[in-house]
Amino acid sequence: MCGIAGIAGAALVASQGGERAVRGMCDRIRHRGPDDDGYFTGAAVALGMRRLSIIDVAGGKQPIANEDGDVTIVFNGEIYNHRTLREGLLRRGHQYRTRSDTETIVHAYEERGDDVVHELRGMFAFAIWDDRQQRLLVARDRLGIKPLYYWETAAGLAFGSELQCISGLAGFRRDIDPRAIAWFLSLGYVPDPLCVHSGVKKLPPGHRLSWTPAGGVRVERYWTPVRAERSDLDAPTAIAELQRLITEAVDLHLESDVPLGAFLSGGLDSSTVVATMCKLARGRVRTFSIGFEEEAFNEAPQAAAVAKALGTEHTELIVRPEADQLVDGIVTAFDEPFADSSALPTYLVSKLARESVTVTLSGDGGDELFGGYTRYRSVLDRAALPAFLRAPLRALAGLLPHGVYGRNRLIDLARTRPGQYAATVAIPASSAEGGVMSRSLGAVLPGMEALLAAQFEEASSRDFVTQMTLVDMLTYLPGDILTKVDRMSMAVSLEARVPLLDHVLVEFAVSLPSRLKVRDGEGKWLLRRAAEGLVPAEALEKSKKGFSVPLGTWFRGPLRHRVESLLAPGNRLGAWVDAAAVARVTREHGAGRRDHSAVIWRLMVLDRWLSSHG
Repeated sequence: MCGIAGIAGAALVASQGGERAVRGMCDRIRHRGPDDDGYFTGAAVALGMRRLSIIDVAGGKQPIANEDGDVTIVFNGEIYNHRTLREGLLRRGHQYRTRSDTETIVHAYEERGDDVVHELRGMFAFAIWDDRQQRLLVARDRLGIKPLYYWETAAGLAFGSELQCISGLAGFRRDIDPRAIAWFLSLGYVPDPLCVHSGVKKLPPGHRLSWTPAGGVRVERYWTPVRAERSDLDAPTAIAELQRLITEAVDLHLESDVPLGAFLSGGLDSSTVVATMCKLARGRVRTFSIGFEEEAFNEAPQAAAVAKALGTEHTELIVRPEADQLVDGIVTAFDEPFADSSALPTYLVSKLARESVTVTLSGDGGDELFGGYTRYRSVLDRAALPAFLRAPLRALAGLLPHGVYGRNRLIDLARTRPGQYAATVAIPASSAEGGVMSRSLGAVLPGMEALLAAQFEEASSRDFVTQMTLVDMLTYLPGDILTKVDRMSMAVSLEARVPLLDHVLVEFAVSLPSRLKVRDGEGKWLLRRAAEGLVPAEALEKSKKGFSVPLGTWFRGPLRHRVESLLAPGNRLGAWVDAAAVARVTREHGAGRRDHSAVIWRLMVLDRWLSSHG
């Protein structure tokens, strides 16, 4: 696990200062890899990395080259099938100098070229310089577990694990892309391939990028989660196969030469991972959890009960509103505006775990794979009206003032089913629908009906429940969940692994018919059946709370000063928002009439980000 950075193109390498520039890029992400650094410089390329030593601690130093020294790699992540690949490569005559998974990618590239990505089972972002072809290959794992930013100029290409690798380069302009701000205020994150700074892009999950001096950048997709439905599967067969795949995935994710533990919320996903670890791991598993003083948000007692039942060595921390002191640092740690408030407990549980271990496993991905989010069921429960009725309802809702009972219900009824789903994950752009964007910024986004239209189209071959899970997998999972886990764990030099997102397990899960996921109003039906007898009853029966933060209460109490700052003359929100709409949502929230905590948190994050980055 580490952070990577680099520059390709003779003119760009020369103008930036070669290795000196790449050392500076890597210095800015030292937190991702405090154990070691390494560099490779040629006339047309400069590569660098910061290493958090996990596998082959002594010998896995990067960059790593092939036998002839004409193929060189920097790599961030873990390849869990590297031992199997290594055996085949050794039989074909490849010579190894280390035990690391990184070197396996180099030799596999010699065999498969760009299609090396199909051989790899794990999480990764890597860059390979092929000196023979004067060509750079950059790739990101299938689900987007590891990040990768890139900046193309007329002189060449720069890339890095975090935006700050690139934004510190000579000649970089910090122009803000209005599209990124609009999407952020709607979704709470800036989705791939957009970046908050114009000219920079994020390589999307399941994509690879090649660069040559003559051809520049070429980006292509090599994987999608969309699969045909296996309608022939009966429940007993599916349960047995799921149990096998979860065991296999967790077993692969246990490889480490350093101490390893797990995050435990007490919910089904993390409990399944931990229970499987307890079956496979040598010695007692270490688990870590976070709780809150507010009972409605506190998962610590359930986590402790599960830990006791499984016999883990458990550590917990209760988060109090004094965590306000951490807010500014956490907001700026993301480089881009990012408004999932659960980043706060994620950082704290990562910091807690790092005191004892270097690697943790988490249960992220279970909701998307197995239909766990309540929004899947709530959208299905709503009426989907015919088109000829939707326009009059929309017009009627527009005539009603904000705050009138039933107005929001009319707006929701006037939406298509994809629009209703979008409204569960996004905040409307226009102030007329409850949004806070300025008129000019709101015009950048399509309406709720078209907000995620491309993703729904990609998943259109499946039923609507599966479509919703796939849209989440294409957007919310990489843009929010995995970004949060990567940045917050890496901020404390902790490697976080997500075994439920092993791509072999993912491909099986997305092929399942939705009747095996959401049944009789119950989400994760199949996962619950597969976990029976493995996890304690506390985890099977526990109602889902999510890793959420009591912002609604905090914004009316200990964090009220942050809400008031949004109305102060000196804030940086300026032309990005509708001042009257901001005043309305803060007033309604303060009076307890509405819970606008999600909107207020996004505004607070944007104001803080603009103050430090804009």
